[in-house]
Amino acid sequence: MTKTLRAGTGLALSLISGAALAEWKFDFPEPAADLTEQITHLHHMTSWIAFWIMVVILAVVGYSIFRFRKSVGYQADQEFHHSWWGRWSWVVVPVIVLGIDLSIAGQASKTFAQIESPIEPDLTLKVIGSQWKWTYEYVDHTVDGKPVRFTSTLLPKEEAEKQGEPWLRSVDKPVVLPVNKNIRILNTATDVLHNWWVPQVAPKKDAIPGYINETKAFIKREGVYRGQCAENCGRGHAFMPIVVKAVSEEAFNQWIEEQKQQLAAAAEAAAKTWSKEELLARGEEVYKKNCMACHQANGMGVPNVFPALKGSKVATGPVEGHIKVVLNGRTGSYGMMPPWRDILNDGEIAAVITYERNAWGNDTGDLVQPADVGAQR
Repeated sequence: MTKTLRAGTGLALSLISGAALAEWKFDFPEPAADLTEQITHLHHMTSWIAFWIMVVILAVVGYSIFRFRKSVGYQADQEFHHSWWGRWSWVVVPVIVLGIDLSIAGQASKTFAQIESPIEPDLTLKVIGSQWKWTYEYVDHTVDGKPVRFTSTLLPKEEAEKQGEPWLRSVDKPVVLPVNKNIRILNTATDVLHNWWVPQVAPKKDAIPGYINETKAFIKREGVYRGQCAENCGRGHAFMPIVVKAVSEEAFNQWIEEQKQQLAAAAEAAAKTWSKEELLARGEEVYKKNCMACHQANGMGVPNVFPALKGSKVATGPVEGHIKVVLNGRTGSYGMMPPWRDILNDGEIAAVITYERNAWGNDTGDLVQPADVGAQR
């Protein structure tokens, strides 16, 4: 036996070994919520029905080819249509097919009814899709009338490797939800169609600009569940993963209180006058997290897709106009930039505008304070 043959044999044996087969994942991930359990069971039922239909059809076709093959001198029956089966098969076969369809439809209609039926929520989570990030609002938890809110973006590759997390499946800030609670999920978007999909937690629902789609979840066990945008939303579609961290009610209450404290601290910080160093450092962080995907790290944008900020009329023109664009968004030949007034606070907007006006050789020397942003809200 040659070395090549031995190597090929070893590879074949390794592929059919138990260890290798254990890595072949043909099924959905194990569901963690009531609705996703029903969807998975429906999938399994239809898959098994389809499998056995295939087996029966292949058996009949195989038998027919072998039994009535030309090589044994079989002659086609010219009077088949006068026989009992020839007359009634046109009724029996459709009835069987209809019975199979109705058996699937009965279970499916129950599942779809559950998906669309309203609930009395213990928690309402608003999910906002943007190119290419997710913003979450905990509608029931507010500070000074404003809901707890944060933006979740792709975890950079270097940081993911450092934390031992899978790149393209990890985020800088996961959405935290309690187990054993009725959770209402409101989906919308700021620019184009997105789709918030975590197959273990909730059904797919499109996030449509100017419209709110509703779905729900009742998570039954703690854990970390991953998903992604399921609607092709542009060049960064592959870079907006979702991570849901399901925790106990006690852990969730502790986490939400921490978020409220951070929100209050951010509001207090936005009221002060910042130094140039503070504005530039904070502005670079905000830019990398929220703006770099479109306008690029060097501020040059993407030709004919996203405008450059380096040397642009907005970033080097009047400060008031720059603030207005960031607050209210913009629609033009390059498409639409969503408004950031409800996503970033005054301090973050002031910092990122200051950074954009002093980076990449713009060097305007302008400093924008949170009070300047608040004056234009």
